[in-house]
Amino acid sequence: MRKKYRIEINSQMENTILIPADLGSTQPVKVAFGNKMVEVACVPHPKQKIVISKDIQAELLLPDPELYGSLHAFIDSQTLFIGPLIGILTSGFTSFPLNPVGKRTTFFAKLLSVNKIVGALSFLFGEDHIDWEKGMIKGQFLMGSSWTTISVPFPNVVYDRIPNRRSEKRAAFKILKERMQTDYLIPWYNPGFFSKVEIFERLQQDDYACSFLPETHPFTSFSVMERMLADYGQIYIKPSNGSLGLGVHQIIYDRLQGHYYCRYRESAGENRLRRFTSLEVLMKHVFRKKNLAAMVVQQGIQLLRADGRLVDFRVHTNKDENGEWQVAAIAGKVAGHGSPTTHIHNGGEVKTIEEIFEHPEEQQQYRKELSETALYLSKILEHQVEGFIGEIGFDLGIDKEGRVWLFEANSKPGRSIFKHPALRDFDLLTRKLSLAYGVYLTEKAITTPEEIFK
Repeated sequence: MRKKYRIEINSQMENTILIPADLGSTQPVKVAFGNKMVEVACVPHPKQKIVISKDIQAELLLPDPELYGSLHAFIDSQTLFIGPLIGILTSGFTSFPLNPVGKRTTFFAKLLSVNKIVGALSFLFGEDHIDWEKGMIKGQFLMGSSWTTISVPFPNVVYDRIPNRRSEKRAAFKILKERMQTDYLIPWYNPGFFSKVEIFERLQQDDYACSFLPETHPFTSFSVMERMLADYGQIYIKPSNGSLGLGVHQIIYDRLQGHYYCRYRESAGENRLRRFTSLEVLMKHVFRKKNLAAMVVQQGIQLLRADGRLVDFRVHTNKDENGEWQVAAIAGKVAGHGSPTTHIHNGGEVKTIEEIFEHPEEQQQYRKELSETALYLSKILEHQVEGFIGEIGFDLGIDKEGRVWLFEANSKPGRSIFKHPALRDFDLLTRKLSLAYGVYLTEKAITTPEEIFK
């Protein structure tokens, strides 16, 4: 059974580890940390802590306990496993020690700050920090409020936080990922970015999941747009691999006047609404310099409104320490005035469920429906998408009849909703769960590898 123990280092002992008697009846003859394993004399003792001799600490490349306090420990195949050591892979490192990853440093500092709560030791690294010959990584660790570099073994698991598709497509990154997964059998979670079209195609394979999907197609011809405008009165054209609401256009067809309206946000940051006499004229003026082959066309939905502004919802789901999905956060997003989307960058506002729905019955009903939808879709995507998925951010909408719709699923969801004061506790929860899933994967990879490496 997995359990956390306080770790202490003893300079008086040699080649010895004192282990709590309740760790199990099997006497370990080896100890492992990350991919390092050494032979050791393990001596049971009555205290609820693990005491490691200084020489064994050095052989294991185990950092000082002030970084983590307690770690998980369990015995398998006469080996005592201590950890997990979680490598958080990213890119965009700088030469500034106070801001090793620029503007994202604050997020990673907050993520690593939950090490002691979770009972894990996580660190940042990039491809240039790996020493393949020595089997070591120069990890970036958070010590108090400052960053320090410590050499550690290869991790038990890798948490993929590559920030963009461009970095992910680099040959060096692909080689790194292949070597760690194939040569070292290191589980890799949250791989890749979701494509809007691909995710919808995967979900369409499940009949119930289909009920949440607005009609969505890759852009192929104007005839598809004309037919969808005739059917729904409005459509959205958005980049297949976009984010932050950038490049999203709403097109509305006024049947009475025969006019077409296009709502979008200009590169200068101003929301625009323009009227055209025909769809052809609209496309010629608004999309003249855009790559339509990289766009999708999506059915527009008559969403609920708050103070006359469109509302949709971000639902975060995470795998927990038992490998089970749970809803970690729900927030409403209210569109900015004249904006085609609810994104914060387009003038949107984050609100809680309680701020959007006045009556407690409505709050409870919609929270339940959004949660159940997100959990169901998480389980379907887990089986439809390759790799280990530890978190998903869903953009869901509720129409005027109360029906829930899925607009997007994000494998690396943004954090903007957590700036709302009432959602800060949920920010902490999502960070804890992100690392807790690493604890689960580590134990599975060691005790039942056949379930992990199928």
